[in-house]
Amino acid sequence: MKSFFSAFHQPVAGFFLLRWSVAGLLILHGIAKLLNGLGPIEGMLVSVGLPAFLAYGVMLGEVVAPLLVLANVMVVPAALVMAFNMVVAVALVHTSQFFTLGKSGGWALELQGLYFFGSLAIALMAPRKT
Repeated sequence: MKSFFSAFHQPVAGFFLLRWSVAGLLILHGIAKLLNGLGPIEGMLVSVGLPAFLAYGVMLGEVVAPLLVLANVMVVPAALVMAFNMVVAVALVHTSQFFTLGKSGGWALELQGLYFFGSLAIALMAPRKT
């Protein structure tokens, strides 16, 4: 039985799966914004006194950075950009939900939390390039 479970110790495969699940799912949000525009994000930024052009940062956090993580290129900085993107999203849109539960009983921000903590895990686990 021990050998069965030890066969699952595959850190390289696990890191690949983590990178592809977090970055692959996050990039879908970026593609939706590419297709539908950044107008709502620009409006939110302007409403809190920030310049509208900062909305293009979403493209970095939800398209460019996930592409780099998927390609296994500049993984640490790209994953940190993805994590920062989630911090900004929570600050702009979800602050009131931070300490609340959703309809199903889970944390109202579980998706944002999974993207944030998954991105941090990717940054922490990325192999060092020598």
